[in-house]
Amino acid sequence: MAWAAGPLLVGHRGAPAHYPEESLEGVLAAAAFGAFGVECDAVPTKDGALVCRHSSSDLAETTNVLVTPWAKACAEPFRPAGLFSRARARCRTLDLPLKAFLSLEAWPEGKNDRARRAEDYYRAARYPASLFEAPAHPLDHAGFVRVLKPLKVAYFPELKRAPLPPGIARDDLRRALVDAYRGLGVPPERVYLQSFVLEDLAFWRAYAPDYAKRAIWLDGRELDPEDPSSWQPGMEALRKEGIRYLGPPIRYLLRQEGGRLLPTAYARAARAAGLRLVPWTLERTSDLGLPEAIYAALGELGAFAVFSDDPGRYR
Repeated sequence: MAWAAGPLLVGHRGAPAHYPEESLEGVLAAAAFGAFGVECDAVPTKDGALVCRHSSSDLAETTNVLVTPWAKACAEPFRPAGLFSRARARCRTLDLPLKAFLSLEAWPEGKNDRARRAEDYYRAARYPASLFEAPAHPLDHAGFVRVLKPLKVAYFPELKRAPLPPGIARDDLRRALVDAYRGLGVPPERVYLQSFVLEDLAFWRAYAPDYAKRAIWLDGRELDPEDPSSWQPGMEALRKEGIRYLGPPIRYLLRQEGGRLLPTAYARAARAAGLRLVPWTLERTSDLGLPEAIYAALGELGAFAVFSDDPGRYR
C-alpha cells in the first residue's frame, strides 16, 4: 500500500505507540493499521532460537519475568531499592530457553528504580487510558513469520548484535533468519533483511541471493551528514559492494534551514548512487519537528519507506 504524501510505513518493533514493542499484539496491530511492513528485531535465546527483542538484556523492564519461576535464571536477580540504592535487575534472552520466553507477559518498556517489590519494577510505564492496558504476548521470529504470512505485509527482520549461546555461531543465526522464510514458502520479494553489520549482508548475498536483494544496511556510524569524509565507505562504494537499500537515522537525511526541512549532503549522495532509503524513526526525531512534517519531507526526498511507532497515523 502506498501513501501519496510520503514513503511506505514500516511498523517499528510492531506498533509500540499502542502495544508493548515486539509483541504479537503489536505486530498484528501494525498490519491492521495498514503498514506496508513490520519489523522484528531478532536475538537468540539460551537454546539458540531467534525471538523478537530490541535488546537482548531488557526482559526485566519489558516482561513479567521477575515474578515468574524463571526470575532465578536472570543474570542479575531483582534487588529492591534501599535508602541509598536503586532497584536493579537484568535478565537476558540468553538466560531463558524459548519455551520460558514464550510463557512470559509482554509489558510496555520502563522500570521503577525505586521499587521495593519485583512486580513494581517492570510496571513503571503506563498506557494512556484510551489504549489497551492488559499485558501482551512475546513473539519468537518463527511465530512472527507465521502470523504475518496470510496478511500479505512485508517482513523487516533485523539480526541484532547480541551475545551468542554456547555452541551457536553468528553464521548459524544468519542462516536461521533466512531459513524461517524459505521453510514457510514466503516469497523473497516480501522480505527485507536488516543488519548494522556489513558482513551479515555479504553472507546473505552468498547464502540466499534471492532473499538478499532487498537487504538493508542500517547505518549506525557516528558521522557528519554534511561531510563526506566522515562517512566512509561512501555511497558509491556501498553500491559496488552490493548494497541497494540504506537505513540511516532520519537526522542523517534531513536538516532544518529557514523553517524548512532540506536534504543533507548524505541524502543527496545516497540518492545519486541509486540507494533506496529506509530511515528510522518518525516519532523519535522530535528535534527536527513534528512527525507529519518529517514524513512529508521524506516523501519529497523520495525515501522508499520509513519506520514508525504508529504506522496508522500518517494515512
